[in-house]
Amino acid sequence: MAHQRKSNNLYDPREGDEALHIGRLDFGPSPHEPPRTNYFTVYWIESGSGQFWADAGCHPFGPQSLLFFVPYQHVRVEPKRRVAGTVIQFHANFLCVEKFHAESGCSGVLFNDPYGVPHVALESEAAADVAGLMARMDREQTARELGYQDVLLAVLKVLLVLAARRKTGGQPACPAGAQAFRHPVLSRLKDLIELHYRELHTPADYAALVHMTPKALGRCVQEHLGKTLTDLIRDRILIHAKWQLLHTLKSVKVIAAEVGFDDGLYFSRFFKKATGCSPKFFREFETAIRGGSNLSMLSSPAPILPRPLQRR
Repeated sequence: MAHQRKSNNLYDPREGDEALHIGRLDFGPSPHEPPRTNYFTVYWIESGSGQFWADAGCHPFGPQSLLFFVPYQHVRVEPKRRVAGTVIQFHANFLCVEKFHAESGCSGVLFNDPYGVPHVALESEAAADVAGLMARMDREQTARELGYQDVLLAVLKVLLVLAARRKTGGQPACPAGAQAFRHPVLSRLKDLIELHYRELHTPADYAALVHMTPKALGRCVQEHLGKTLTDLIRDRILIHAKWQLLHTLKSVKVIAAEVGFDDGLYFSRFFKKATGCSPKFFREFETAIRGGSNLSMLSSPAPILPRPLQRR
């Protein structure tokens, strides 16, 4: 791919950009809507409250909480009280979330989980630990002493593990199907989407499988997951498509067919509407700035989340 000047919001090491940076959050009462970026992003909310959107999912937040966003995601925060805190942004070149979370046994807990809320509320002791980790990262980034990047990487890993522990109740692993839902139908719905997202794309498809009306099932999903059933299905399709675009050499047309799109052009419009870029740009740009390292990962398991246990 011929290199062109990147958009200002996209990390590109060819332009001298750093794979990790830390800054302050301070906004309100007006809505905060940062541009899309290809960084993974963590907001540490020290004070303030309101609601935030991660794509179409809308969720409340309060002080002493962590918010998690994935690359190319649309983010919007509407504060009720002025927000102050810290933002950490890192690219896969600094820490590969897929590899690290697979190693730590909690793949998809904080990032790339269409069935969960990308938010972790912390009690006082855990909040103090996170505040200390944030302060340490800020000092390391400012001082840039010997080995500072190694320290930053280590502290970031500790931060993500502590957040994952808090979100999972401290369980050492997150087997498929182990996530607890407040409504029993959601667990069944999750299994069904995991089995059928490649060919079933409408709320009516899944409503019929759980013996509910589309309206009733949609209301349940909206109430508990903060998004529509249509968006839930879309998010699961996108996880598959992004994985295949990043980690395989399959054509866009083949990947589109894998997730039930007969028309490659329609799939490209679907992808661009969700991410802000075309599948071709997404693949070529990310592969270029990663030096092709993404293609060395195992590509056979498209899901980032573990596959559900097969029912006997």
